[in-house]
Amino acid sequence: MASVSSAINLISQRLQAQPARWLVTGCAGFIGSHLVETLLKLDQTVVGLDNFATGHHRNLDEVKALVSSGQWQKFRFMEADIRNPEACRQACKGVDFVLHQAALGSVPRSLADPLATNAANIDGFLNMLVAARDAKVRRFVYAASSSTYGDYPDLPKVEETIGRPLSPYAVTKLVNELYAEVFGRCYGFSSIGLRYFNVFGTRQDPEGAYAAVIPRWTRAMLLGEEVKINGDGDTSRDFCFVANAVQANLLAATTENPEAVNQVYNVALDDRTSLNRLFEMLRAVLAETRPELGELKPVYREFRPGDVRHSQADIAKARRLLGYAPTHRLDEGIRVAMPWYVSQFTESAYCGV
Repeated sequence: MASVSSAINLISQRLQAQPARWLVTGCAGFIGSHLVETLLKLDQTVVGLDNFATGHHRNLDEVKALVSSGQWQKFRFMEADIRNPEACRQACKGVDFVLHQAALGSVPRSLADPLATNAANIDGFLNMLVAARDAKVRRFVYAASSSTYGDYPDLPKVEETIGRPLSPYAVTKLVNELYAEVFGRCYGFSSIGLRYFNVFGTRQDPEGAYAAVIPRWTRAMLLGEEVKINGDGDTSRDFCFVANAVQANLLAATTENPEAVNQVYNVALDDRTSLNRLFEMLRAVLAETRPELGELKPVYREFRPGDVRHSQADIAKARRLLGYAPTHRLDEGIRVAMPWYVSQFTESAYCGV
């Protein structure tokens, strides 16, 4: 594992010396559960909110097993929906920092059901903004998305230049940024948006039509199922290990740089990996312990509607204003996550509940 950045060491020391109260929405989800785990290990008080639309009880169970009993006692869970304004108000009471991860992700899901995506990602987001503003939280950090770049072709993607959205999901994430900007201008409310680029890692759901590519492919390889690539495999992405996303959230919440606030930032590696290359990397790591997988070939199918062809982030702004310094490259993140994937993605060990 790569060494932890000096910035994160400083944040950790500061938070442990001056504990705060945090709200993590979407706490039973993939990124949300990692934020809860990290904050509890730093002896913070954490309120978690989730309605289990896409999150899982098993993620919180795993967090409980990874922290001490004393740390777990500092966690309070609310089963609630961000579409309910009163639930948002209750969750924000007495909170210093909000890390808003709750959303309905997935481009295909938004194409199939734009109303549900809008209700969670726009109505729910606005409910959280209002509740956090009224509760006078110190900082509102929210999960934005690389989908906001839409059809803008140039690489790498720079925060100040976006194109037209290519899906209802992308529209919702753009509206989030507009609302956050307006709340800063109209109410003096402090927020930071993090445009995630293909975050992956342990506890990422491999199930269903909307599963992310790395856990879905890894699970398929381990279970002897077909690995399906949309298009010709030359489509590329900037894959970002979850520890880098956690780092960005903590930096954004605690920055004391006035220039860093009310901004959006790319959270990625400033790298680009094709789907064909990703398949080869996953196969090679698995073949070290499962040699029979070394000759596995993928199956190609049609391109998926709404998908961006290539994606790569410029992370200079996050480096400059937040001190963001990724600790894991793609290959390092895969190696850190792979033992978890192997332990989980078997017919006997993984129950999918």
